[in-house]
Amino acid sequence: MKLSPLMLALAASSLLPAAYAAADKVTPMTPDGVASYNNIRPEADYIKRVAMVPMRDGTKLYTVILMKKGTKNAPILLSRTPYDAKGSTARTSSQHIEELVDAMDIEYVQDNYIRVYQDIRGLHNSEGDYVTNRPMVGPLNNTGIDESTDAYDTIDWLVKNVAETNGKVGIVGSSYLGFTSLMAEINPHPALKAAAPQSPMVDGWMGDDWFHNGAFRNVNLGYTISQSTANGTGWGIAKEPMDDYSRFLAAGSTGDFIKKWGYENYPFIRKLTENPAYTEFWSLQAVDKILAKEPLKVPTMLIVGQWDQEDSYGAPAVYKAIEPKDKNNDKVSLVIGPWRHSGVNHYGYKLGALTFTGDTAKEFRVKYMKPFFDHYLKGAPDPKTPPVLTYATGVNQWNESSQWPMGEGKKIYLSDNFGLSFDAPKAKQAFDDYVSDPAKPVPFIPRPISMDDSSQWKPWLVHDQRFVSSRPDVLVYSTDVLDKPVHIMGAPLVNLFASTSGSDGDWVVKLVDVYPNTTSEGHSQGYVGQEMTGFELPVGIEIFRGRYVHGFDKPAALTPDKVEHYQFELPNVDHVFLPGHKIMVQVQSSLFPLYDRNPQTYVDNIFWAKPQDYKKATIKVHHDAKAPSNIVLPIAE
Repeated sequence: MKLSPLMLALAASSLLPAAYAAADKVTPMTPDGVASYNNIRPEADYIKRVAMVPMRDGTKLYTVILMKKGTKNAPILLSRTPYDAKGSTARTSSQHIEELVDAMDIEYVQDNYIRVYQDIRGLHNSEGDYVTNRPMVGPLNNTGIDESTDAYDTIDWLVKNVAETNGKVGIVGSSYLGFTSLMAEINPHPALKAAAPQSPMVDGWMGDDWFHNGAFRNVNLGYTISQSTANGTGWGIAKEPMDDYSRFLAAGSTGDFIKKWGYENYPFIRKLTENPAYTEFWSLQAVDKILAKEPLKVPTMLIVGQWDQEDSYGAPAVYKAIEPKDKNNDKVSLVIGPWRHSGVNHYGYKLGALTFTGDTAKEFRVKYMKPFFDHYLKGAPDPKTPPVLTYATGVNQWNESSQWPMGEGKKIYLSDNFGLSFDAPKAKQAFDDYVSDPAKPVPFIPRPISMDDSSQWKPWLVHDQRFVSSRPDVLVYSTDVLDKPVHIMGAPLVNLFASTSGSDGDWVVKLVDVYPNTTSEGHSQGYVGQEMTGFELPVGIEIFRGRYVHGFDKPAALTPDKVEHYQFELPNVDHVFLPGHKIMVQVQSSLFPLYDRNPQTYVDNIFWAKPQDYKKATIKVHHDAKAPSNIVLPIAE
């Protein structure tokens, strides 16, 4: 049958399926299935390729290569992800490259970077087995394969098989992608010229995703199950129609919760529940400890959000580990922005009730991060990247510094009448007490709580603390109204002298900026946002599990009513407490259901605590000459 000119033209342009091109009309029984559709049209301004890149053991990893048409002699910017490489380069189905990628990539693809995303082993479209935060080859891994070798093999393939490249590669990514970025720096490929790990997962026990100072983070159970099911596509976990506070409380221990919902045989869940202390299972995986033993070969920009609700620990820990190797102070930089987790890659106008002066995230990416990559990957002039770049919240301005921390430690003491003072206490005995009841744990945000709700989860670290500061099981200490600014630049250090009538317990300390009781024009002028009158802004929140007071690898029962010295850091910050504000410290014993409940009776493994183990305890926080509870503030003059 002869086709009409119109039909021939449509068939040639791929607007008709091949089966339809064979006839000039359809019938009611013409099959309607089409094998595929190419949504990249001839007018698209980009090229997208997919390759299965072979690793040294024969495993092939799904890799998407994206660039503008006409690109040549261009650098490669690589991200190795557990979150679907295909979706990472398909934000929309537009024919314009900048609309395919997330906000952080726009300036790069517009400037003829070759953007590459790759699924790590065992997830989404890659072959192989998935191991969460796969350990380095060594005592914990005898396979000869890790994320460092996979990064090396990937880069080697890219520079040899992507004709448009200039042979220079940078690596970037946040969270898990921050972890894979750091791993690429261990025994790096010679073509890897720059790295920008963002909020990297570094030590999952000390202060990143799985535990904080020994307290387990319930929030990650759903994530773990999803990542470990059906190659990372296993969403849709069973749950009851109640808020997370009620759900976890009703289940009992976190171990009971895990059994209730059928998680107990997931390998990574077992790794968590069978290794609750900081043994070599965790310490030998800690990326900062590994990097501390490696030579510095790759210029590195470490990036974290000041209110990172998932991985606040990693970037500063790696900076501390590798900065001493930077002899000229020009190859390692630390960036702390006013963001939540991965906020650097999105819009940075505001966080929760806080509003900043413009898009702080884009400002940083354009002014600092892209020039960093341009220099090492494109031969652009040296942008003189500052050794430390931090955003001073409170006054909303960027600070460039030569080192970190910048502040000098000065103790602010808990004092009588729930005060805070820079003067050391003199009393022979002084304390405040409260009853901590595991049946009524302090919520970490107001109820109802859904930790899957991004509008609750992402900004929780800046939530107004007035919702708990009047509870009888929360101690609140405050300065008088400040008559001059107090600027801190570093990680405040908690020195808490406390006792419990139980044999175990948790300690939560919050450093808070209390806004004055004055009002702005606010809503009366149609401004959208929360009125900040009297707002209690958390500057830093952290938890410490009492059983580890004498060593994270040495859990032991606490002696009832014995005063112990609990020392731990709050997250790194650049913040100014303004005149007219107050500095506040809050102390409590739970942060639920984000962290599992401590039964306050010592048991070998809190995951499997029994109902009878959960008991009330009287907590005493001491502030006298022998036990002077304080926070060391890193004050910058």
